[in-house]
Amino acid sequence: MTGLTVALDAMGGDFGPQVTVPAAVQALLQYPSLNLLLFGDQSAITTQLSSLNSTHHPRLTVVHCDHAIADHTRPSQALRQSQGSSMRRALDAVAEGDADACVSAGNTGALMALARYTLKQLPGVERPALVSAIPSRNGGKTWLLDLGANVSCDADTLFQFAVMGSVLAEQEMTGRPPRVALLNIGSEEIKGNDLVKRCASMLSRSPDVHYIGYVEGNELYDGKADVVVCDGFVGNVSLKTSEGVANLFIESFKQAVSQHPIKRLIAKWLFSDLFRQIQSLNPDQYNGASLLGLRGIVVKSHGSADIAALTNAIGEAVHEIKRKIPAKISDRLEHVLLERHF
Repeated sequence: MTGLTVALDAMGGDFGPQVTVPAAVQALLQYPSLNLLLFGDQSAITTQLSSLNSTHHPRLTVVHCDHAIADHTRPSQALRQSQGSSMRRALDAVAEGDADACVSAGNTGALMALARYTLKQLPGVERPALVSAIPSRNGGKTWLLDLGANVSCDADTLFQFAVMGSVLAEQEMTGRPPRVALLNIGSEEIKGNDLVKRCASMLSRSPDVHYIGYVEGNELYDGKADVVVCDGFVGNVSLKTSEGVANLFIESFKQAVSQHPIKRLIAKWLFSDLFRQIQSLNPDQYNGASLLGLRGIVVKSHGSADIAALTNAIGEAVHEIKRKIPAKISDRLEHVLLERHF
């Protein structure tokens, strides 16, 4: 195959091929250089492809897999029972050079464990981190990590997250280095636990990271920082809380203006800009958390993602392939470790 190749776990997520297959077809329309390998139950996949008139798409290949890893499967159990599963074979395709990236909406813990096992970590990386972009008030993005790959971290691990997040963010920025902050309970230097303070000290001494200090939870969407670093427990709770508030606001607003036709017309006329802003809060637009720090590209989609959201996750994999993110992280970490050694 020529161009870019993404391995898609077609059985992952709450809806499996009902969402993954249409998203795959949509992604092929959006990215002319993209090839897709769909791993999963061939019968279920081809049924969906047939309904979309895409059974013989020249840039799509179906690879039959005997089973899928269930959402309730523990990571340790997934490691033992992964052979032949759609998730494992999609990751193996990246490890063996048959694909440039893997996308899955399946079991998060299993995906992280299998990705570490099959792809291994980059030199200098103690633990991979899940990172995703969230919208900021100025119309840009803020990259937040870790989002749940590591419930507890030490200061060195948080420092590595900051370096990796900075490399990812700078691929979409021009004119200045990404501003990196630590998520904390206050902006003052005296605030926070010893872990955060030790990492802050390390970052403030590093010339390879543009560290700007602490941000609080209510500043995540202000655009003060381009990269916000925290451990996986804090990051996951922060992201899920934000998604819940965004969905509550969107649904409440829709309900308020849909109760009467005149209200809908007036709202659409007077608040067209606000509608666009509200839509930008939809978490699906930012679907696709990257597992940074591996010798390959792995993108994790929401399990409940719809077709548009999963298409965005495939798009994130395409962008990271084009920007050669693992190689750039490896080069930066090698430089940072060398500097710290001397």
